[in-house]
Amino acid sequence: MSYKKQEIWQLARTLTIDIHKMTLKELPEFEKLEVGRQIRRSMKSVRSNIVEGYGRRLYQGDYLRFIVYALSSNDETLDHLETLFETNSLNNKPLYDDLKKRLIRLGIKLNNFQMKLKQSKQQ
Repeated sequence: MSYKKQEIWQLARTLTIDIHKMTLKELPEFEKLEVGRQIRRSMKSVRSNIVEGYGRRLYQGDYLRFIVYALSSNDETLDHLETLFETNSLNNKPLYDDLKKRLIRLGIKLNNFQMKLKQSKQQ
């Protein structure tokens, strides 16, 4: 099985693309270089940590650690998105609602996956 077949990676991939596009099309110029840059990096970190963890899947502790990193970066991304909306830098409410819903869904799936890894590590 490839990491590309994992639902968490697929969700992270589409969110990475959509958040990247949002920062370039929806944000004012000054935000593209400030929070826009940071939200792109944190979302890309989610995706990359899923991949790196998968690459270390033979070592359960490493795999779990990278999924924790992915979950933390997902939380950071959600916080940046909320900040952009709360400061009126992102005015597109339907887009905000969609991205927020998908980030929450990914966070739930990452958390569930983390719990599954913890349980298998304890056995």
